[in-house]
Amino acid sequence: MDIMANTLLAVGASPAMVHAEEEVEEFVTLASALLINIGTLSTPWIRSMHKAAAKAQELGKPWMLDPVGVGATTLRTNTATDLAVSYKPTVIRGNPSEIVALAKNICKELDLQPSEGAQKGVDSSQSSDHALVPAKALAVECHCVVVVTGKDDFVTDGSNVIKVSNGHPILTKITAAGCTLTAVLAAFVSLGDVTHVMKSCACALSIFGIAAELAVQDPTAKGPGSVRMLMLDTYGRFNTQTLWNMAKIS
Repeated sequence: MDIMANTLLAVGASPAMVHAEEEVEEFVTLASALLINIGTLSTPWIRSMHKAAAKAQELGKPWMLDPVGVGATTLRTNTATDLAVSYKPTVIRGNPSEIVALAKNICKELDLQPSEGAQKGVDSSQSSDHALVPAKALAVECHCVVVVTGKDDFVTDGSNVIKVSNGHPILTKITAAGCTLTAVLAAFVSLGDVTHVMKSCACALSIFGIAAELAVQDPTAKGPGSVRMLMLDTYGRFNTQTLWNMAKIS
């Protein structure tokens, strides 16, 4: 939560980390977008997630689902599946294994081998391009945009695909990097209308990746710990020209 909140502040958003059943619906009413991250699960938190997603759907507000660790346990798989099927998120963002596992559970016609979608804890065991077909199927089934992140990132609505190639391998060594990225996606999607969700996601992916590239180049960067903090500083120096010069979007 700490790095997610600080990153949102750094990019100009105003975060609130809320999980109490008694107030989630009120906060959704106040918010421009909702992010549900299933990284830490408990029965009360799951009830809160359902309440929050239902309220966002009722109000027509964008909401993101981060299916952390889907495929690793039955609880995670069922929770993410129920949320995605019941409340139709605006965006689902996951690593390749998470997206394959979720698609495998939701898209029954998808032809996948039993081993596909296997999860290594909350880390991916597959490449992002391998997950593109399942991502498309999931986008169609859930009527949403699906973002698969990895060495290359892919954004799809089931028909169209945007590829983003910004980033650095060190991100795989930084805890909550993917969770933080989903938060940035939520901030960007909250600014546009439904016709620009894919473009908003692509810009957010590129900016997050560029921040990692610039942080690694900093002379004070010593490893994952320092890069994690340097990325926060990098957003403050970011401008439109930086994006135009460094974005790798196709």
